[in-house]
Amino acid sequence: MDSGNEDNLHAKISPRTAAAEVAKVLWHLRRILAILVVLFFFLSIAMYYGGGAVNTVTRTQSSLGETFYFCAVTALTIGYGDVVPTTTLGRIIAVLLAFIGVLMTGVITGSTVYGIQVAAQRAGLRPG
Repeated sequence: MDSGNEDNLHAKISPRTAAAEVAKVLWHLRRILAILVVLFFFLSIAMYYGGGAVNTVTRTQSSLGETFYFCAVTALTIGYGDVVPTTTLGRIIAVLLAFIGVLMTGVITGSTVYGIQVAAQRAGLRPG
C-alpha cells in the first residue's frame, strides 16, 4: 500500500462540512423548492374549496386544518385514509399533491447525496 491510500483510510467527513455542503445545494435550489411549496399550499386551498374532502369518521366536510393534514399526508405519500376527496377535482388534486411530494423528496435526497459527495471530495475520500 502506498502512503496516499493509507491517508485515505483515516480521512473522515466532518458532519459540519457535510451539512454545510447540503445547505449550499439546497440554497441554490431554493426557487424550485419555493415553487413546490407554493404549489402545495395552492393545491391545499383548492382541495378545501373544490375537492370535497370528507372526514371518513364523521362523514362531514373536513375542516381547513383537516384538509391541510390530508394534503400533507398525501404529499408525503403516507395516505392514512381518514380524510378522502369525494370529487373528481379532489382526486386530481390528490394525485398532483402526491407528485409534488415525490418531487420534493427527490430534490432533497439528491441535494443531500451531492452535498455529502462534495464533503467527501474535500476530505480526500473521493478523487476530484
